[in-house]
Formats: sequence, C-alpha cells, structure tokens
Amino acid sequence: MRALTWHGHRDVRVDTVPDPRIVDPTDVIVRVTSSGICGSDLHLYEVFGPFLDPGDILGHEPMGIVEEVGPEVRNLKVGDRVVVPFNVSCGTCWTCGQGLQSQCETTQVREYGTGASLFGYTKLYGQVPGGQAEFLRVPFGDTLPIKVGQDAPDQRYLYLSDVLPTAWQAVAYADVPPGGTVTVLGLGPIGDMAARIALHKGASKVIGVDLVPERLARARGRGVEVLNLKEHGKDLGDRVRDLTDGRGTDAVVDAVGMEAHGAPLTKAAQKVPGFLPDAVGKKLMTTVGVDSMAAFDTAVDVVRRGGTISLSGVYGGAVDPVPMFSLFDKQIQLRMGQANVWRWVEDILPLLDDADPLGVDDFATHTLPLEDAPEAYKTFQDKKDGMIKTVLTPGR
Repeated sequence: MRALTWHGHRDVRVDTVPDPRIVDPTDVIVRVTSSGICGSDLHLYEVFGPFLDPGDILGHEPMGIVEEVGPEVRNLKVGDRVVVPFNVSCGTCWTCGQGLQSQCETTQVREYGTGASLFGYTKLYGQVPGGQAEFLRVPFGDTLPIKVGQDAPDQRYLYLSDVLPTAWQAVAYADVPPGGTVTVLGLGPIGDMAARIALHKGASKVIGVDLVPERLARARGRGVEVLNLKEHGKDLGDRVRDLTDGRGTDAVVDAVGMEAHGAPLTKAAQKVPGFLPDAVGKKLMTTVGVDSMAAFDTAVDVVRRGGTISLSGVYGGAVDPVPMFSLFDKQIQLRMGQANVWRWVEDILPLLDDADPLGVDDFATHTLPLEDAPEAYKTFQDKKDGMIKTVLTPGR
C-alpha cells in the first residue's frame, strides 16, 4: 500500500509499504477513505525526531470502510463505515470506564511513562502505524471504531477522529459559565472549532486570536470577535480587558501549545534534539526540553481572576518556566490533556446532521490525494495558500 512516512526533519514521503494484516483476533482492517492532517502532526515534522524511526507511518485522523475483521469481532462487519479515534483505547479498562480513554491502562506506554498509545505518533505513544495510508490495522474492533452512517460525505464524520472531540473537550474543560466569555488563542483547526463550539454552547462573547489573515477572516465569519496578534501583541491583554469590562475573559482555550510564535531562541532550542543522535536527543528532550511558553503566558494574562485556562495545544517540555505566582495570585484553574475521544461522541454525534451547526461539511480548506501529502505538510507548516484544514484521500 501507499503511506506517508517520516524520514527526518521536515522530510516526509509517500512510500510503498506492506499492507497491514490481522494480528489479534479482535483487530479490523480499515480501507482509509479520508485522513486529516493535524496541527500536532507538524510537531513530528519539526520537533520529535528522536522518537521516530525512518519509515514510521504518520496520521491519526482517519476514517474508512471495514475490509477485514478478526475472528472475535462481533460488532462490525465487512463494508461498515467507521471513524477511527486517535486514542488507541480498549474501552473496557478502569480508565476507559472513567471516560479517560487517553489514559487507557491497556495501551499505556510504560517504557516512557506516558498515557494511551496514539495512532501515528512516535515511540512516546506506542509507535503505532498511522492512518495517512491506504489501509490501517485497528485493534479493539468491537470497542474502538465509531460506526457511522453510509450516506453523508466523509467530512460529515471525519472530524470525530480528533478535531471535534479535542475542541469539545477544550471548551468543556474551559468551563465557560452560561452567557460567559472565552478567549481562544490560535485559530487553526482546533481553535477554530473550539470557537464554534463555545458559541454553539451559549458563550456571549468569543474572542479569537491569531496572526494569519485567512484564519482571522474565517473565524470572524462564524461570529467570533477576532484580534490580530501582529497588531495587538504587546497590548493583547489590555485589549481583551477592554472588551470584557476590564476583567479579562472567564476562560481561555490555548490551542497553540509548545511551538508558539514569537520565541525564536526557544524554537531553535526545540529543534536541536532533532539533529542529534537519537539517544542524546531523547535524553535532552525528556530532561531539559523546553516549550515556547508565549501562548501560555498570554493565557495567564488575559484570563480574569478566578477564571479557567484549558490547554488543548500540545506541550512537551520537561523544564518549562511556569508563572506560578500569577497562577496562584489570580486564582486560576488549569485543565489540560489529550482528548478522550469516546467520552464526547454521544454529545457530538447529534450535531452531525444536515443542519450542520458546527460547519463540518465545509470545514476543510483543502482536499488532496495522499500523494500530495509531503507538499501539504510544507504548506501547512508555512501557513501558506490559506491552508487551515487539509483532508487526504487515499485510494487504489
């Protein structure tokens, strides 16, 4: 089959690799019909090289058609249409029972002390082959895939794999009070969708912050009050307070994470491990690795006293300088973590109808064949061509 594989810093290629096969009796093989490129895929493109091997298959936002089922699979059959959550979770352990599928005890990567395995996302999370490929082996066939209808286009359901539950959890964790206000930092796919969900759930004001004109215009078109970071970088906190009776917003969603704009020295430090031998790079990242804290510091600034910060952007530093005095003094509540996909499916599925209140049907800005994936990664990383969300369409 054809699949997108990692080969080095900013080097991804579409290669011919062996087709996946049934390994465990509860596996299913899915023929992938659509697969998204996620903002967190760019961390693999830029930062996480020491935890990848050449040839690793990327991608964690797939859906498709069941092609083969293991002998113990009872809930799916060949021809069923499914979305595959990015968490590799069993659905039956204690943590899954608590709605914490991202911490699944069956697939935790104990070698690195991390949570549940993820499709297409480094040795830190199990080195499981990903879904930017023509076929995907999916374990836990009776409990992991999300079975969906046969009639609507893929993009009606595709974002159940990651974007929708991640954004939904970000807003839920932000705990915006009824009629309250929220600032969303970063209007890429997750931030954009989080802003839509916050408005859908009744926020009176959603302030979106970014520096890419196309992202700002798109969010403005959905009713978000937008601020351009290039214009308000130094006085962003004051501007947000001006819009909220001098207080700041009730909540902030940080949808940016560790590669925030405006920290060139930190960005350079993040890249260094990727050019070192793996053993050295791993040690460096897990002991003295540092994130850009620009987005987090901004969140601390713009949230009101007694408010909540929800982190959905990925952080991976080991020695990040956290402003504890400000967090304590402002009495800020902080919530974070990988999204627990299945925790939110029942909340989201009713919204994926013809009314399309969240605008999923036209959420993608680019739909491209799998063979174009390397150029798409570059365009997405460089924030060019108005690219906000790209869907790849594998196929034979």
